[in-house]
Amino acid sequence: MIKSVSGERFTVTYILSGEKEDALAVAEDICIEQTVEFPPELIKDNFIRENIFGRVESFSEIEEKKFCVDISFAVETSASELTQFLNVMFGNISLKPGIRISDIKLPPQFAKQFKGPRYGVDGVRNILDAHNRPLISSAIKPMGMSVSEFAGLAYKFASGGMDIIKDDHGLSSQKFSPYKKRVNTCCDAVNEANVKTGGKTLYFPNITAPFDEIIDRAYYAKECGAGGVLIAPALTGFDAMKHLADDDNFGLPVMSHPAFIGPFLSGTTGFTHGALLGKMMRLAGADIVVYPNFGGRFSFSIDECRDIIDNCKCGFSHFKSIFPCPGGGMNFSNIPEMKSFYGNDVIYLMGGGLFKRSDDLTANCRELREIVI
Repeated sequence: MIKSVSGERFTVTYILSGEKEDALAVAEDICIEQTVEFPPELIKDNFIRENIFGRVESFSEIEEKKFCVDISFAVETSASELTQFLNVMFGNISLKPGIRISDIKLPPQFAKQFKGPRYGVDGVRNILDAHNRPLISSAIKPMGMSVSEFAGLAYKFASGGMDIIKDDHGLSSQKFSPYKKRVNTCCDAVNEANVKTGGKTLYFPNITAPFDEIIDRAYYAKECGAGGVLIAPALTGFDAMKHLADDDNFGLPVMSHPAFIGPFLSGTTGFTHGALLGKMMRLAGADIVVYPNFGGRFSFSIDECRDIIDNCKCGFSHFKSIFPCPGGGMNFSNIPEMKSFYGNDVIYLMGGGLFKRSDDLTANCRELREIVI
């Protein structure tokens, strides 16, 4: 067999922390560790050295003891698989300190092997017939409620004009709320409210589950009339989300949840917020990305949230722009600030703040809808 490569290479931008000499050494180490993982001086094959090794394309200091390096890899090293692509980007080096991914660039032909979001911003808007305004969302919670209680919440949310109702990410198939019974009952409740109001509220069950149950749960949700699904890709694997997004027979919008993703966003290691919650989610097929809003009960800053929304909509090969869905501490008092910051292409996710407004949940939903519009 004749060994050959196309010449196409994808590029990963890393932020390296440390002294310049050390950062240069780390950059060279990435080129080897992420490809051949073998002492380079022992490799005599010129094909491997010239094509398979990673290449440092640029190296610059961005601030004291912090350097930006672009490293390219032959597209063939990815085997055209998302899992192996992630492995080349950040496999072994994820175990080493001071290495953070801030950007991903894909050549056109290689990018076409990944479908990305099925719907994106425009597609979700078309389903809801909701154009030129922010969308609103909430979650059925808390864990421990019965199926009938969850369905009652779903009915109230839909009656109040909520665009998307999602399962709380902690709802799986606990004994007090079995998955199939909850999904079927909540779908019926939302449909009943939609018929009554003429609305188009969508219900997104949580399909984060053991590997051998994810697809069955997704298709069961579709069979029951769900409008989409919620999945936590850091728990299930990004390729599980991609599989559903790519599946023409499934064909529902996908909302990603950030559970378990925190360690990937820590300090000088992992990913920048935009690279992971923006570009990576688009690459793996999310139409909507949930994340903690600034000023809430989590630690995301306003600059980190700006990085996310920029990467949800920036030019990135053929991948559609997706909806940022900030939550985690949103309330009625901070909506004006959020409107100024996010504009129209956003889904406001309000949980506890909605319940605290008054005892009339349906009225609270209507008030939220009026305020954000």
